[in-house]
Amino acid sequence: MSKSTNVILALAMVTFVAACAKKEEAVVYVDEPVSAEPTYTGKYK
Repeated sequence: MSKSTNVILALAMVTFVAACAKKEEAVVYVDEPVSAEPTYTGKYK
């Protein structure tokens, strides 16, 4: 085989292996809601 045929065959094999690789699950981070700080109401004047 010629050199260019070997290069194309190698790239095709790498592409095939990458396409068939096990996919990792996407990690989703959920931020907890931040509670509001208590406000001054003037109760203890």
